[in-house]
Amino acid sequence: MFTRFRPMSATAMAAILGCSMMAISAPVAAKEKPKKEEAAKGPSISPSKAFIPAAKKMEEATKKKDAAALQAAVTEAQGVASSNDDKYFLGFYTLQLGVMTKNEALQAQGLDMALDSGFVPASDAGLYNFYSGRFAYIKKDYPKAIQRFEAAKAAGSTEESLATLLMDSYLNAGQVDQGIAIAKAGIAAAHAAGRPAPEDLFVRPAKALQAANRTDDLLDILTLRVRDYPQPEIWRNTLYILLQQVGGDKDLNLDILRLMRATGAMTNRGEYLEYAALATEAGYPGEVVALINEGVAKNVFPKTDERFGPLLASQTERAKADHAGLIADAGKPGLTANAKAARGTADALVGIGEIAKAIPIYEALAATDPVAQYRLGVAQAMIGQSDAAAASFAKVQGNRARLAKLWAVHVQTKAAPAAPAAAAPAPAPAN
Repeated sequence: MFTRFRPMSATAMAAILGCSMMAISAPVAAKEKPKKEEAAKGPSISPSKAFIPAAKKMEEATKKKDAAALQAAVTEAQGVASSNDDKYFLGFYTLQLGVMTKNEALQAQGLDMALDSGFVPASDAGLYNFYSGRFAYIKKDYPKAIQRFEAAKAAGSTEESLATLLMDSYLNAGQVDQGIAIAKAGIAAAHAAGRPAPEDLFVRPAKALQAANRTDDLLDILTLRVRDYPQPEIWRNTLYILLQQVGGDKDLNLDILRLMRATGAMTNRGEYLEYAALATEAGYPGEVVALINEGVAKNVFPKTDERFGPLLASQTERAKADHAGLIADAGKPGLTANAKAARGTADALVGIGEIAKAIPIYEALAATDPVAQYRLGVAQAMIGQSDAAAASFAKVQGNRARLAKLWAVHVQTKAAPAAPAAAAPAPAPAN
C-alpha cells in the first residue's frame, strides 16, 4: 500500500480543519445573534434548553484551551444532547477536543456526529466529508470511506488527494471498475490541466488489474503511465508485461525488444542475448552488430564475453558481405512485387542505419501489410519524422496495435522532460 496515505498529524488537522470549524458560530452565539443576521448566513441552529449549560461550558473550555475542562463538558453534553442541533454542536466540540488532545478517534467521532446531524453548512460539507472519509480509509472501513469521499466530491471538495483516496477505497473494497473509472478521470483531468497525473493514479490500479489477470486493461493504464513518467525502468516494466502477453511470436517479440532498446530500457545481459538471438535468426546481421556494440559501450557485458564475442565476429563478417547487396536491392525496380522479400530488405536496411532508404519500401507495402505499416512508423520515428510517425502508428491494426500506441507515446514524450517517478514501482512482471 502507498506510504503517502498516512494519518494527518493533529497539528495539521487543527490548521486545516479545526480553524475552519471555529469560524462557525458557537452555541451561545448562535442563540443570541439577531435572527436577521442568522438568516443571511444560513439556517439557524439552536441547542435545546437542557443542552445550553453544557454548551456554554464546552465553549468556555475551548476558548481557554483547557482540555480537561472540555473533556468534562463533552461528557456532560453527551448525557443531555437530544436534538440534531445539540448533536451538531456536540460533534463540533468533540472534534475540538480531539484536535486539542491529538486524539484521532475523537476527531473522527466529532466529524461523524456533526455530519450525521445534518447541520454542517454547505460551504464546509466538502471538508468535513473528506476528513471523515480519510479517517475511515485509515481504519480500512472502505465502504464508509467511499460514502464520505463521494459526498466530499459532490460538495465540490478540492482536496488534492481526494481522487486517489476515493479510487483506492473502491479498489480495496473490490470494486475494481469503479476504481479504474476514478483513476482515468483523474488522469484525464491532470492532462487537461497540462500536468502529469499523480503516479498513485497509475500504480494502484495497475496492481489491482494485475491481481485480477486483466492484462489488456493493465496495459491501458501502463500506457497512460509511461506517457507521464517515461523513465527507462518504467518502460522496461511495461514492455516486459507485453512480452509475456504475446507469448512465442518471435517476430513480435523482436519488435517489442526493439522498442525496449529505443527507450533505453534494456539493462541486462539476458535481454541483449534474447534480442541478438532473435535478430540473428531473422537474418539481420547489421542490427546484431549494432546491438552488441551498444551493450559493450554501456558496460552491460565486455567485448570478450563468451557468447557475444564470437557472435559479434561472425555477424560483423556477414554484415559486411550483405551491405552492398542491400543498398543495391533498395534501388531495384519492382522490388515490392514480392512483399515478403521487400519488407525483409527494408528491415535489414533499418538494421544497418539506412533508414531513409527503407521508408519508401515500407510506404509501398503499408496499405496491404500491417507489419510494414507498423515498421514504417518506427522508421519515421527513428529519423525524427514525429508527425509522420504518429500518423503511421494511428493506422496500425492487428497484433501490433498495442505496440504502435506505445511507440506513439515514445515519440510524443522523447523531446519532453519526464516527470520524476515516485518510489512505488509498476507491477513487477511475473516470473
